[in-house]
Amino acid sequence: FFKFSVNISILIVAVVIFLLVLHRNFLGLSDFLKRELSDSNPLGLQPIDFIPAAPQRLADERNDKEISVVIAASDERLGGAIAAMNSIYRHTRSNVVFHIVTMNDTVDHLRLWLSNTALKNLRYRILDFDPRVLEGKVQVDPQKADTLKPLTFARFYLPNLVPHAEKAIYVDDDIIVQDDILELYNTPLKPGHAAAFSDDCDSTTNKVAVRGAGNQYNYIGFLDYKKETIRKLAMKANTCSFNPGVFVANLTEWKLQNITKQLEKWMALNVVEELYSRTLAGSITTPPLLIVFYKQHSSIDPMWNVRHLGSSAGKRYSPQFVKAAKLLHWNGHFKPWGRTASYAEVWEKWYIPDPTGKFSLIRRHSEAYEAK
Repeated sequence: FFKFSVNISILIVAVVIFLLVLHRNFLGLSDFLKRELSDSNPLGLQPIDFIPAAPQRLADERNDKEISVVIAASDERLGGAIAAMNSIYRHTRSNVVFHIVTMNDTVDHLRLWLSNTALKNLRYRILDFDPRVLEGKVQVDPQKADTLKPLTFARFYLPNLVPHAEKAIYVDDDIIVQDDILELYNTPLKPGHAAAFSDDCDSTTNKVAVRGAGNQYNYIGFLDYKKETIRKLAMKANTCSFNPGVFVANLTEWKLQNITKQLEKWMALNVVEELYSRTLAGSITTPPLLIVFYKQHSSIDPMWNVRHLGSSAGKRYSPQFVKAAKLLHWNGHFKPWGRTASYAEVWEKWYIPDPTGKFSLIRRHSEAYEAK
């Protein structure tokens, strides 16, 4: 009986050893496959107007992470959106999905530009923006009706545009990215904060003097503090404002706080009470955001929104600083595809010519390219 028990014990030990060796070999094979696949390029997807189920991939975490980037694309500025997307696409290995918000009359032009150029492997989703959602929320001057740009309000409706994402990046069409967008996506947001913006009193703005940009650094530049409704909010007039042209949103928190409804409330109130500053320094999309996110937003690295490149034709930043910037933003009247703008040659590196020939660059003066 004792001999039989010893034999059973030896058999059990042998089986356990065999299983351990088999498990180790399997793990080794799995690691080998992971290394092989992570060393290869990510699978390219053909242009689509919807987002399919992501393919199952044994790849490194960077390639697996889906990053939602929302950008508006109006027909007259389509070349800007194309250059912005190209710069983001070329600087990352992450699984970026572009949610391109546009109007019906631009869809065919946009799809053709994407499918017949170097961006044919871009993952994207085209979203039609219905301007009727703005009825009663935007005061339209009959003499300036053509200056109202409905797509500038697309950022207010992020959860509707990207319903299944927990987080998203919004960027204007007048930007160029010079680093991996994954870094911006990973911006930490404090508990209870639905978005992270770049403050106008940030270190970059303080280090580099911005001339001719107007009073764009505090709340009094955007809101009329003579109005009782604004005074009742008890927001300090000298509070540093922020730039809404580039931001990271926590969409779960955005929905919990019903941010979209809050923004619409202040838009509608402005139509009745004219709460915005009459010497408004910036777009009319900024004031409601400033109210809703007053002392309730996180900050992004200021190098991820180096602004005011479009405030004047002169160069306010050194070539070294522009090269070091992670994101360049031509906010202001001087767009790199239109009138003379500073560092337009940097933007043109990422511009892809329109295959239809409909969008053409306005030639700039040669002196705009000369470094100071």
